[in-house]
Amino acid sequence: QVQLVESGGGLVQAGGSLGLSCAASGSIFRPNFMGWYRQAPGKQRELVARISSGGGTNYADSVKGRFTISGDNAKSTVYLQMNSLKPADTAVYYCNLDQTPRSGSYWGQGTQVTVSS
Repeated sequence: QVQLVESGGGLVQAGGSLGLSCAASGSIFRPNFMGWYRQAPGKQRELVARISSGGGTNYADSVKGRFTISGDNAKSTVYLQMNSLKPADTAVYYCNLDQTPRSGSYWGQGTQVTVSS
């Protein structure tokens, strides 16, 4: 059993910054990936950024240079710092813990990020 608790998000003007955090608890195995996905209305869920327990990172092209993902293995927590936000970044952001194949892939409840123009 794994639980993911997200915090952060909210409303910000274009050009502003927000931070998200996600803490995992329960049966945590390594290696794993923790990351953030987002889903805007009428669109499919897409990867924003993810980080491996070894420290490797991946970013969507649309957020490179603006978003930074970091992790704390001791706390099983992942952070996403979002700078220079755009209205196109508006979405529900979901935390994900991927422990396949040893365990499953788990999702947080989602947190809304709204960027006003």
